[in-house]
Amino acid sequence: MTLRELPKETLARAAIVYVRQSTGMQVRENLESQRRQYGLVDLARQYGFRDVSVIDEDLGRSASGTEDRPGFRNLVGRICEGSVGAVFCLEASRLPRNGRDWHHLLELCGLVGAYVIDSDGAHDPGLPNDRLLLGLKGTMSEFELTLIRKRMIDAAVAKARRGELRIGVPVGYIWSRDGGLMMDPDRRIQDAIRMIFRLFERLGSATQVLLHTRREGLLFPRPVDGKSTSELTWRAPAYRNVISVLRNPFYAGAYAYGKSRVQTTLVDGSLRKTYGRSRPMEEWTVLARDHHEAYVTWEVFERNRERLSRNSYCQSAARVQVPRSPREGGRPSWRACCDVDAAGE
Repeated sequence: MTLRELPKETLARAAIVYVRQSTGMQVRENLESQRRQYGLVDLARQYGFRDVSVIDEDLGRSASGTEDRPGFRNLVGRICEGSVGAVFCLEASRLPRNGRDWHHLLELCGLVGAYVIDSDGAHDPGLPNDRLLLGLKGTMSEFELTLIRKRMIDAAVAKARRGELRIGVPVGYIWSRDGGLMMDPDRRIQDAIRMIFRLFERLGSATQVLLHTRREGLLFPRPVDGKSTSELTWRAPAYRNVISVLRNPFYAGAYAYGKSRVQTTLVDGSLRKTYGRSRPMEEWTVLARDHHEAYVTWEVFERNRERLSRNSYCQSAARVQVPRSPREGGRPSWRACCDVDAAGE
């Protein structure tokens, strides 16, 4: 590649090599990409830059616009100061994967006279032809990311509709080696799950189930880290453990996918994603009944679900209607009629 001769005033400024990879797995495994990106330091010196610095704080961060990138913010800040003569990147997609950041960066570079240099050569965003080429590169990068994401989502949904996508499963289930979903072979874990259903059938309240297990000193298998079920520890159950068993259709033999949604909001000019927003069961992407061995029948699951909703409604109504306690008297006991506590059902 023939190097484009740059103005002396440009070479007198600093050159910045921007290094980024999208995920932690790429950082650990795709080492060749890292070597090529860090190798741009030598390319900058070949162009004639003496002051060359590397910005790599964004290793393992996506450039889709939904994740904070301190390295990119640092880069933009230094460009605004007018101290940057050129920004080196392996390809356009290393800088952004969204049009907003890309065109903002080109606008700033054009204003201060900074070049954008990639594997195809040096481009001056202040020139119409170079600006057009860089704009097309950014648009293609954004479209490529959108296309890749759509393909991944479509493939995951198609696999989930067949009940073959290995999603996280609740305590009491594991994925077998051949890909099937099965009950945990540990009979103690199975007995703990069935105990929750038996007690709820008898007591009619998740709160009373919790209180009973605490009084009797019964233990429940809970994830060590609070999330993954790969490693469990036996402790006194929490309210959420009881509710998660009673409300989860997995225990009724149903394969469920797409139970929550991702909400994107604009915070301080940047997009932020919030995960775990629950969706109504009618809006779940996949709900395949009779998919695997069940702890209870679907009829029992529906009955429990209705009872929990009724308990929750009873509690809400009582909270609204309860009068203030007089100074001389005790507080009216409305909890007895609802048989719930402040945790709610």
